Amino acid sequence: MTRPPKSKPLLSEANEPVRSRPRKRRDPAQPNLPLDPMPDRIEPCLALLKPKVPKGPDWVYEIKWDGYRLAVHIEPKGVRILTRGGHDWTHRFPAIEEAAKQLGVNTAILDGEAVVYDEQGRSDFGRLQQSLGGRGGKQNSFEAMFVAFDILYFDGHNLTGMDLMARRHLLESLVPAKGEGIIRLSEEIGADGDKLLAAACEHGLEGIIAKNRHSTYRSGRLGDWVKVKCTQSDSFVIIGYERSMVARAGIGRLLLAARKGKKLVYVGGVGTGFNERSAQALRDLMDEIVISKPAADTGRKKRDAVYVKPTLIAEIEYRAWTHDGKLRHASYKGLREEQDEASIYEIT
Repeated sequence: MTRPPKSKPLLSEANEPVRSRPRKRRDPAQPNLPLDPMPDRIEPCLALLKPKVPKGPDWVYEIKWDGYRLAVHIEPKGVRILTRGGHDWTHRFPAIEEAAKQLGVNTAILDGEAVVYDEQGRSDFGRLQQSLGGRGGKQNSFEAMFVAFDILYFDGHNLTGMDLMARRHLLESLVPAKGEGIIRLSEEIGADGDKLLAAACEHGLEGIIAKNRHSTYRSGRLGDWVKVKCTQSDSFVIIGYERSMVARAGIGRLLLAARKGKKLVYVGGVGTGFNERSAQALRDLMDEIVISKPAADTGRKKRDAVYVKPTLIAEIEYRAWTHDGKLRHASYKGLREEQDEASIYEIT
């Protein structure tokens, strides 16, 4: 095969090769390129709990997912997965990390929830925890999927000042609807809010999220996003347990407390929702933090109670409150991780 001829340099009139002129150094006073630096972290927008679904043309609806809130940072140098409290959990979710690398975008920050589904396709907080080895466990979850419901940074631009509809348009171009990969889209559902909530409850889901379609992304619990639950589910401090000769791991009932100002207030106990594995994991943790007196007044003395330091936070599902401020029909769902920075229920 004949080789192509070598290219000859372009000559100037003085028969010297033409070269580009050296550019002047950039004046530091000149504005930078119109790209936003990628933030190391953005404090999440949190949903405000309400008893009724907000109505009107300003509101759109999604299913409420029962998992761990995460921010997935996609950068040229790799992927970072941060918890709500800002802790790096990239290594805990290797499947999500790998899926994020395959999205085909140079830079992005996705806001969403890590979930594990049950046999009926519902997100299950307990299963997610088990996949991570329980609270304080060191397992990596290969089962967890990431349900994306917002995009905060995309292709060099900070999107937090844009309204929700514009952000959703960009998110759907990156994470298509009805996808079945590790990263999936939390789809907006065009329906009457009350009917959607009723359907979610009928199917055993936790509830729904309503979002103001015109809202920018504001960190904190400011009311732009609203959550309405089928059953109440909140975080309470474990202050001890009652022994049992027949219950799993010897735990008859966990003793729980909520916050009231700077104090802890006893709100009753929970004796259901455990399996052999979760009960034993709980017992192992509590045996290491036993104290002589309860961190909150539990009323009459409990004969078989063991009290512990108020450092473990349990997610509890319940139906209502009794007239004297105790939980009704409570069920244990799992322990919250310190890195998740769950808010302990506050009595007002």
